[in-house]
Amino acid sequence: MKKSKINLYLLEFSINALLRAKAKNISILLIFTLLVALLSSIFFISNSIRYELNSVVDTLPEIIIQKVKGGREYDIEIDRVDDIIAINGVKSVIARVWGYYYFANAGVNFSIIGINQYEEQYKSSLERLTNRVDFDTLEANSSMLVGIGVRDIMKRNYYNRYFNFIKPNGKLKKMTIAGVFRDDILLESNDIILMSQRDAREILGISPSMATDIVVKVANPKEVSTIAEKIKFIYPDTRVVTKDDLKISYRNIFDYKSGLFLALFTISLFTFFMIVYDKSSGLNSQEKQEIGVLRAVGWSIDDILKEKFYEAFIISFISYLLGVILALFYVYILNAPLLRYIFEGYSKLKTPFELPFILDIETLAIIFFLSVPIYIGATIIPAWRASSLDVDEVIR
Repeated sequence: MKKSKINLYLLEFSINALLRAKAKNISILLIFTLLVALLSSIFFISNSIRYELNSVVDTLPEIIIQKVKGGREYDIEIDRVDDIIAINGVKSVIARVWGYYYFANAGVNFSIIGINQYEEQYKSSLERLTNRVDFDTLEANSSMLVGIGVRDIMKRNYYNRYFNFIKPNGKLKKMTIAGVFRDDILLESNDIILMSQRDAREILGISPSMATDIVVKVANPKEVSTIAEKIKFIYPDTRVVTKDDLKISYRNIFDYKSGLFLALFTISLFTFFMIVYDKSSGLNSQEKQEIGVLRAVGWSIDDILKEKFYEAFIISFISYLLGVILALFYVYILNAPLLRYIFEGYSKLKTPFELPFILDIETLAIIFFLSVPIYIGATIIPAWRASSLDVDEVIR
């Protein structure tokens, strides 16, 4: 009969040993669990927001053209579309009408996007939406579609069926809430209001001959930089932003936020290693005496190390599981209050969104190897030192 790799008697002895020092081990378990939960939460938030940012950038057009005066953005003439579409390699050109509307009662900004039913849309999600929703009918009924975050904020301020916009001339424009706009990317769609282009122009104060910006789709992605240079040459008063420029900008913002994350991560690791150092610096007299007694009654060094391994593994692995579960609950159920603001910033001018559930084996493995093996090593090394000494010396 093949001998089991796990010695059940040693395992039972290890559990009883942990229970004998119940208060001490429970305190270690709680601290260990909280540290693992903190590290896990940071990793989960980072992964979720990085996924959202990458998803947002991937949906953007290859080139965005903005008119700039004195470093500030202004509305751009729509007739520039004709010159841009004539450039070789340009697939399509779309003049966008959009802008921000500040809702003072809630202290948030809404993103208003004007949709022309019969024009090509710059995003596939908007293209699918215009196939299902008739924006001409919305215009006729002075109606709009709102994002989930917008709907929740309006409801909290008693706007359940309609909303009163204040136009640039100070007059009110009443818009009926026709439905909720849902997209896979909550970070982008959560604060959006969709309406007809005419209504958007009226609320934002954009004349029919102007647009907020112009987006360009390019047939060959390798020609994006060349086409961007040509557009800049034709219109020197514009800022020409490519998708690659936006990726770099997003990455820089995230790297800055990750610097704050790294500081918190370092503090957490430092605290954990202080606990490990304190444990590995030596056993107390009672623990040494226990090892001496075990050696005196015939236990081998190998048996003692196995028993200490079981003790350390039970504490560290339970702490790891509890920490990860606690982090999952904190991040994806409670939506990570406080910690998420390290990455996205805290501002009243932002509508809240739910972090997408992103969980990968690599992250779980990193958290595991940063916690469990280190604690096991910190337990076994001093036990090995004590068990290697003369039995009489250890007992005395």
